[in-house]
Amino acid sequence: MKISLCSDEPYAVHKTLLQELEKQGHQLELFGSFKTHESISWALETKKAAQAVASGQCEEGIFFCWTGTGASIAANKIDGIRAALCVDAQTAKGARIWNHANILVLSNRLISPDILKEILEAWFTTPFDSKNASEVNLLE
Repeated sequence: MKISLCSDEPYAVHKTLLQELEKQGHQLELFGSFKTHESISWALETKKAAQAVASGQCEEGIFFCWTGTGASIAANKIDGIRAALCVDAQTAKGARIWNHANILVLSNRLISPDILKEILEAWFTTPFDSKNASEVNLLE
């Protein structure tokens, strides 16, 4: 799967993310500090990274900012994006089942390597439950 990755600042936990995604065989499109290794505008870079998902250039995205809130708001401004701020594996699971989320948003401030691995496992193994399609369609 091709995944859009974006963060406004580099953090040590990003190394764990890159290792896990590479281990799973995903292709990565890098935005923000994943590409520049420097701090950048969270609003502008998140919108660019979300457009890569909305256009089909990437199938899904994983975005970070300090709290995760700004990246969620910026991504959800793009048509076709359903970005979910997740702080644990159960929230990631719910975002997939009920919301058909296509972008996982995480907090640079809160995420640890172990929690990250749990969230990624839930995100990538939980399918959308189509009985929720009518609700998701109300978002379009």
